[in-house]
Amino acid sequence: QVHLVESGGGLVQAGGSLRLSCAASGRTPSKYTLTWFRQAPGLEREFVAASRWIGGITYYQYYQDSVKGRFNISRDNAKNTLYLQMNSLKPEDTAVYYCAAASFWSGSYYEVGEYDYWGQGTQVTVSS
Repeated sequence: QVHLVESGGGLVQAGGSLRLSCAASGRTPSKYTLTWFRQAPGLEREFVAASRWIGGITYYQYYQDSVKGRFNISRDNAKNTLYLQMNSLKPEDTAVYYCAAASFWSGSYYEVGEYDYWGQGTQVTVSS
Protein backbone atom coordinates (compact mmCIF):
# COMPACT_ATOMS: atom_id res chain seq x y z
CA GLN A 1 0.00 0.00 0.00
CA VAL A 2 1.11 3.55 -0.78
CA HIS A 3 -0.53 6.54 0.86
CA LEU A 4 -0.23 9.87 -1.00
CA VAL A 5 -0.82 13.37 0.38
CA GLU A 6 -0.62 16.48 -1.83
CA SER A 7 0.11 19.99 -0.63
CA GLY A 8 1.19 23.36 -1.99
CA GLY A 9 -1.90 24.45 -3.88
CA GLY A 10 -3.35 27.92 -3.61
CA LEU A 11 -4.39 31.10 -5.39
CA VAL A 12 -1.88 32.78 -7.70
CA GLN A 13 -2.01 35.43 -10.40
CA ALA A 14 -1.40 34.56 -14.03
CA GLY A 15 2.33 34.40 -14.71
CA GLY A 16 3.09 33.31 -11.17
CA SER A 17 4.53 30.08 -9.81
CA LEU A 18 3.59 27.33 -7.38
CA ARG A 19 5.30 24.15 -6.26
CA LEU A 20 3.16 21.18 -5.42
CA SER A 21 4.38 18.34 -3.22
CA CYS A 22 3.15 14.79 -2.88
CA ALA A 23 4.37 12.93 0.19
CA ALA A 24 4.29 9.15 -0.07
CA SER A 25 4.18 6.72 2.84
CA GLY A 26 3.93 2.98 3.07
CA ARG A 27 5.89 0.97 0.55
CA THR A 28 8.84 2.99 -0.72
CA PRO A 29 7.93 3.96 -4.26
CA SER A 30 11.39 4.81 -5.63
CA LYS A 31 10.76 2.43 -8.54
CA TYR A 32 7.13 3.39 -8.99
CA THR A 33 5.74 5.51 -11.76
CA LEU A 34 4.65 8.76 -10.08
CA THR A 35 2.37 11.07 -11.96
CA TRP A 36 0.45 14.31 -11.66
CA PHE A 37 -3.10 14.61 -13.00
CA ARG A 38 -5.53 17.52 -12.79
CA GLN A 39 -9.25 17.97 -13.00
CA ALA A 40 -11.04 21.22 -13.77
CA PRO A 41 -14.75 21.68 -12.97
CA GLY A 42 -16.96 19.82 -15.40
CA LEU A 43 -14.04 18.15 -17.13
CA GLU A 44 -12.42 14.74 -16.96
CA ARG A 45 -9.22 14.17 -15.03
CA GLU A 46 -6.27 14.69 -17.34
CA PHE A 47 -2.60 13.76 -17.38
CA VAL A 48 -0.10 16.52 -16.56
CA ALA A 49 3.34 14.97 -15.99
CA ALA A 50 4.91 11.61 -15.13
CA SER A 51 8.18 10.42 -13.61
CA ARG A 52 9.27 6.98 -14.80
CA TRP A 53 11.96 4.90 -13.14
CA ILE A 54 14.44 3.61 -15.74
CA GLY A 55 17.01 1.91 -13.52
CA GLY A 56 19.48 2.86 -10.81
CA ILE A 57 18.84 6.51 -10.08
CA THR A 58 17.71 7.38 -13.60
CA TYR A 59 14.25 8.72 -14.26
CA TYR A 60 12.55 9.99 -17.39
CA GLN A 61 9.94 12.72 -17.37
CA TYR A 62 6.87 12.99 -19.59
CA TYR A 63 4.64 16.04 -20.00
CA GLN A 64 1.36 17.04 -21.49
CA ASP A 65 2.06 19.35 -24.42
CA SER A 66 0.30 22.33 -22.83
CA VAL A 67 2.67 22.36 -19.83
CA LYS A 68 5.98 21.59 -21.55
CA GLY A 69 8.52 24.29 -20.81
CA ARG A 70 6.45 25.61 -17.90
CA PHE A 71 6.13 22.68 -15.49
CA ASN A 72 8.84 20.44 -14.09
CA ILE A 73 8.26 17.11 -12.32
CA SER A 74 10.89 15.82 -9.91
CA ARG A 75 11.22 13.41 -7.03
CA ASP A 76 13.27 13.17 -3.85
CA ASN A 77 13.47 9.49 -2.93
CA ALA A 78 15.16 10.23 0.39
CA LYS A 79 12.04 12.15 1.39
CA ASN A 80 9.60 9.93 -0.54
CA THR A 81 8.23 13.08 -2.13
CA LEU A 82 7.14 13.97 -5.65
CA TYR A 83 7.13 17.61 -6.77
CA LEU A 84 5.56 19.66 -9.52
CA GLN A 85 7.14 23.06 -10.10
CA MET A 86 4.67 25.17 -12.05
CA ASN A 87 5.84 28.39 -13.66
CA SER A 88 4.18 30.91 -15.99
CA LEU A 89 0.80 29.77 -14.74
CA LYS A 90 -2.28 30.46 -16.83
CA PRO A 91 -5.96 30.64 -15.84
CA GLU A 92 -6.52 27.42 -17.79
CA ASP A 93 -4.20 25.65 -15.33
CA THR A 94 -6.88 26.10 -12.66
CA ALA A 95 -7.86 22.64 -11.38
CA VAL A 96 -7.57 20.20 -8.54
CA TYR A 97 -4.17 18.52 -8.89
CA TYR A 98 -3.74 14.87 -7.91
CA CYS A 99 -0.69 12.70 -7.60
CA ALA A 100 -0.92 9.04 -8.46
CA ALA A 101 1.35 6.01 -8.18
CA ALA A 102 1.68 2.78 -10.11
CA SER A 103 4.02 -0.10 -9.33
CA PHE A 104 4.88 -0.55 -13.01
CA TRP A 105 5.42 1.47 -16.18
CA SER A 106 2.70 1.37 -18.79
CA GLY A 107 2.64 2.76 -22.29
CA SER A 108 -0.74 4.17 -21.27
CA TYR A 109 0.81 6.18 -18.43
CA TYR A 110 -1.46 9.13 -19.30
CA GLU A 111 -4.62 7.20 -18.47
CA VAL A 112 -6.28 7.39 -15.06
CA GLY A 113 -7.01 3.66 -15.00
CA GLU A 114 -3.30 2.73 -14.99
CA TYR A 115 -2.78 3.92 -11.40
CA ASP A 116 -3.31 2.02 -8.17
CA TYR A 117 -2.95 4.82 -5.65
CA TRP A 118 -4.23 8.40 -5.51
CA GLY A 119 -3.95 11.38 -3.23
CA GLN A 120 -6.89 13.52 -2.15
CA GLY A 121 -5.94 16.46 -4.39
CA THR A 122 -4.91 20.07 -3.89
CA GLN A 123 -6.66 23.08 -5.45
CA VAL A 124 -4.74 25.40 -7.76
CA THR A 125 -6.50 28.58 -8.82
CA VAL A 126 -4.90 31.00 -11.30
CA SER A 127 -6.53 34.41 -11.58
CA SER A 128 -6.32 36.52 -14.73
